[in-house]
Amino acid sequence: MKCSECGGERLAKHGKDRNGNQRYRCRDCKKTTVDTGVRPLGDMRIEMDKAVFALNLLLEGMSIRAVERMTNLHRDTICSLVSTVGANCQKFLDNRMQNIPAKDVQCDEIWGFVGAKEKNARRLNHDPLNGDAYTFIAIERKTKLVYCYMIGKRNSDSTDAFIEQLDGATSGHFQLSTDGFHPYRTAVYSHLNGRVDHGVLVKKYGNDPNGDGPRRYSPAAIIGIERTAALGRPMKSKVCTSHIERSNLTLRMQCRRMTRLTNGFSKTWEQHDAMLAIYFAWYNFVRKHSTIKTTPAVAHKLESEQWSMERLLTEAAKATHS
Repeated sequence: MKCSECGGERLAKHGKDRNGNQRYRCRDCKKTTVDTGVRPLGDMRIEMDKAVFALNLLLEGMSIRAVERMTNLHRDTICSLVSTVGANCQKFLDNRMQNIPAKDVQCDEIWGFVGAKEKNARRLNHDPLNGDAYTFIAIERKTKLVYCYMIGKRNSDSTDAFIEQLDGATSGHFQLSTDGFHPYRTAVYSHLNGRVDHGVLVKKYGNDPNGDGPRRYSPAAIIGIERTAALGRPMKSKVCTSHIERSNLTLRMQCRRMTRLTNGFSKTWEQHDAMLAIYFAWYNFVRKHSTIKTTPAVAHKLESEQWSMERLLTEAAKATHS
């Protein structure tokens, strides 16, 4: 930053104006300059490199308290950082992921929970939002781009809202693959009729190969797969959910609050929503995918180069202030 009067770079912090913008005083001409530029971290008083380090640790599967030990940032500060950046990333994704060409889209929902598991949340009279929190995700098969996601209950209302969001995020005619969750059929017909060829894949499971019945922590063996056309004329050979299921594994590995059988789950819906917004923005624009050797945004020609975390934070903040 330079002095607006003399162009000098020898500036020192000099309080804030009535709007909370940082003021600087030039050591040469003694004039004050107000920093009205984009502030990726809002009013937080932590250095950018430390904030980036903390977010990168969270996105490598570490818990809030583990990041606290690694960075010496208080856990409340880390949660505030997640809330601030998450709100920016959500606005950024809402603005950026619109009318994107699609060819072969797969949809699935991944289970998580907030505060307590569903049965315990009802028993303990938790907030109605607590309990099961399913994340509905739509991904492009070839480029791995996540068009949209939505967090809600696994019911027809959430499914309908998710498919409506997918309608706005995509353009053109494309093939859509989903699992056998019945509300998909109604929602796709309502919002995407005439734009998609919808195929449904249903997996059939058998008993445990050892004869002990279904196991608690691992699925039974798949004994068959049924592909059906739900709308239009989908190519049955391409009706598949394997790519998004692999993407779901990445989400569970990279985001601690989505890892099963730990106490790292989200304690509030706000934090859950914010962290997933950061994850999906990072996944699309920052994380280099091992299969396509670049980011999904570059592979889909939304960007010309891989972003850094600093650039993502800046672009997300710009979206919030635009």
